[in-house]
Amino acid sequence: QMALPKGVRIEPFLDRSELVEKTIDTVIENLVLGFLIVAVVVIFLIGNWRAGLIISSVIPLCFLIALSLMYVFGINVNLMSMGALDFGIIIDGAVIIVEFVALKLAGFSISKNGITFGQSERDNATIKGTTRMMRSAIFGQLIIIIVFIPILSLDGVEGKMFVPMALTFIFAIVGAIILCLTYIPVMTSLFLTPKSLKTMAISKRFIQFFQRLYTPSLNWSLRNKTKVLGLSGLTLVIGVFMFTRMGGEFIPQLDEGDFVLQPILKTGKSLDEVIATTTKIEKILKAEIPEVRTVVTRIGAAEVPTDPMSMEETDVMVMLHPKSEWTSAETKEELADVIMDKLSIIPGLEIEFTQPIEMRFNELITGTRSDIAIKLFGEDLEVLQKKGLEIKRLIHDIEGASDIVVEKIIGLPQYSVVYKRAELARYGVSIAEINDAVSMNFAGKPVGIVFENEKRFDLIVRADEADRNSKGDLENLLVDTPLGIKVPLSILAEVERTEGPAKISRDETNRRIVVGVNVRGSDLQTVVHRIKKRLKADFTLPTGYRITYGGQFENYERASNRLFIAVPIALVLIFIMLYFAFQSVKDAFIIYMAIPVAAVGGVALLFLRDMPFSISSGVGFIALFGVAVLNGIVLIEHYKTFNLKDSDKLSVQIIQGAKDRLLPVILTATTTALGFLPMALSTGAGAEIQRPVATVVIGGLITSTLLTLIVLPVMYDLLRRKEISKTSRNTK
Repeated sequence: QMALPKGVRIEPFLDRSELVEKTIDTVIENLVLGFLIVAVVVIFLIGNWRAGLIISSVIPLCFLIALSLMYVFGINVNLMSMGALDFGIIIDGAVIIVEFVALKLAGFSISKNGITFGQSERDNATIKGTTRMMRSAIFGQLIIIIVFIPILSLDGVEGKMFVPMALTFIFAIVGAIILCLTYIPVMTSLFLTPKSLKTMAISKRFIQFFQRLYTPSLNWSLRNKTKVLGLSGLTLVIGVFMFTRMGGEFIPQLDEGDFVLQPILKTGKSLDEVIATTTKIEKILKAEIPEVRTVVTRIGAAEVPTDPMSMEETDVMVMLHPKSEWTSAETKEELADVIMDKLSIIPGLEIEFTQPIEMRFNELITGTRSDIAIKLFGEDLEVLQKKGLEIKRLIHDIEGASDIVVEKIIGLPQYSVVYKRAELARYGVSIAEINDAVSMNFAGKPVGIVFENEKRFDLIVRADEADRNSKGDLENLLVDTPLGIKVPLSILAEVERTEGPAKISRDETNRRIVVGVNVRGSDLQTVVHRIKKRLKADFTLPTGYRITYGGQFENYERASNRLFIAVPIALVLIFIMLYFAFQSVKDAFIIYMAIPVAAVGGVALLFLRDMPFSISSGVGFIALFGVAVLNGIVLIEHYKTFNLKDSDKLSVQIIQGAKDRLLPVILTATTTALGFLPMALSTGAGAEIQRPVATVVIGGLITSTLLTLIVLPVMYDLLRRKEISKTSRNTK
């Protein structure tokens, strides 16, 4: 500022660091709230503050390990890298170990000789309990790591966005595994004693109340296996139906808090006309829209054209006040409608709405600023323009399609000079000489260099502005001849006003035109499906012409196709690991059923919250599958300790085993779900990215927990009865 001339100052109108700071604040707020909620819930449900604090202390240590590994691998702390980090999932292994060891220690008050239960006895009890539950805890966490492998396979834009998120989650889980093997057993042995493990009265009453509800429910389910399994199958069918009716998008749109208006002006407008139009837009916005804080317009290409723009292409940057101060609208969609209504007084004005970072992101990655780019390829520019306008006419009334803009590739006003070769020969004038004269008078020609201190400038000669504005000026241009006379250009050439190509755009050497469509009030996939259906029915193309769909939809399709290959591979790996863990296809299948049932819950909650499927929600499903399988492992592992060979006692044993593992199942599910609750309900900057992840996990945990506590015991009882019956027949 000190080096600027008097009266000149630099004033930033768009500071992207503000959005970065807001999103980081949102992430920090959600992580802190998640930590506090998880810690309180653990202490409340486990009923002992020492055990609860030991489990909760894993959270900051895992977080520290994750940050250390992020530093080693060069991953920044940002909205995406921390977007799916849930402390409830991180502590699941610690919950399983500490709860079981605490249960065992609580059974000892004094030894048989009346001597107080000492440190060595606590060490032995801790070793036995930890060894017993270590396989469930570590194995479940390894499965969570495996389910994140598909995200690591993403490339392109989606890889840049979601791979850091997956790596951060894996780092935290690795930290949790290390702590479960080392830190948790030591802390449990040091600080948990039989005398200290008295359950809080309120926690005890809560668990007893839950057990009073659970026991008769499980009894009824075991007596009505067909109904329970049939209802589970119906739930899966409903989930598939809801998923097919659900739209899709690449990632939820991040609300940057500001607008960019892109007026569609006629090709070839002069700078003065563009300035007049955009100034009028600015005055209307400032005077009639109270939500507008400031307006700045950028016209044409910059000196270093990183994003080239012609003179009639403008970006009207509209900075808004915080939403708490809005009076004309409640959402940005409503505000966009208000702005369109106010600007409708400008005749023939079309406007495309976007956001500053989103606009640049779309343009740099996909070559277009719109959410959907309908790309029409062909050779003839006039045919491309005609068909592009036809597409716009056909899709203008499709629900969710807004700001439809056809790229202008023809219509640039120009004067065409067609030389009369016979006249040129008569006067002895060459075409090169006339070209030089026309170029110098109308475009300018450097004739020297002017120095100003250390700066140098070309000295340009051209006709006065008043003499280079019309067709008549061009026709009356006097051209020197070898005979020493001056001849008007109209004698030597025909001057015609024509329209030529405004620009020629190409993708992979093929000429193309883009019909840009933004999505408002719907989702990306649904709008593209409607557009395809309309064009298939009413639109025809000449031979050699074709249509493709780009923009954000292109990113969505590429990422979805990659996940549809990688996720099944990860699911197969999970099943193989379950088989090797239990040496039983049946046991592995029972646990594996938690995955589709959990997916139904995630789909249902997305559907109820009117959220389309996105890559963000896909990350949520991946995290969900690991937690759902973990709960099944805990229960089946416990059943393996029972002698389930008597069909008469089988139901009693099944119920008892489920009641024994009721608390850890509820603990892992509740802490994970509530750990995601701040993300699901957050309204801060960047919450749009985290919300689908949290919604999927919370919804999926509801259904997967019901499966673990009700359907899984029913299936296990059914399979064990068949095995007992088969064994008894073979014995006879």
